[in-house]
Amino acid sequence: MATYKQLMAQKEALEAQLAEVRATEVASVIEKIRSLMAEFGLTAEDIAEKRRRGRPAGAGAAKAEKEPLPPKYRDPKTGKTWSGRGRTPAWLGKNPNRFLIGEE
Repeated sequence: MATYKQLMAQKEALEAQLAEVRATEVASVIEKIRSLMAEFGLTAEDIAEKRRRGRPAGAGAAKAEKEPLPPKYRDPKTGKTWSGRGRTPAWLGKNPNRFLIGEE
């Protein structure tokens, strides 16, 4: 039966052999890929995976800034206004019609 040290030495030798064989095989695969790319006139962009869902990044027009909505309600005490969107302010109370801003 082999000892622990002997097995570890065998393991290191096998790992070195694996790394060497892998390096030579990878080099031959890369050369094969390059020759096929040259033969068919392909580029790296042709081979890269395309996005499949959604719009491509950076596509479409940039969103224009939205103009703020004109206020519909005004608190006569403080002068604060509310456009009718978002959370209802407390000063509006249960009868918002009394704070409506008339069309000017």
